[in-house]
Amino acid sequence: MNWDQIEGNWKQFKGEAQAQWGKLTHDDWDVVQGNHQKLVGKLQERYGYAKEEAEREVDAFVQKH
Repeated sequence: MNWDQIEGNWKQFKGEAQAQWGKLTHDDWDVVQGNHQKLVGKLQERYGYAKEEAEREVDAFVQKH
């Protein structure tokens, strides 16, 4: 699945992503709204990841789905 598909199926993806990244709040998900860079930023903020680490996490998750 690529990011364009995720944006189009955001509600479905969001449920799976919430299970993966439980530290993100409902407000965080409302801010992300399918935006790759915002998701990376929220992962950095909530998990303390470096940008590269957050991008790897998101990319690995997307590849699985």
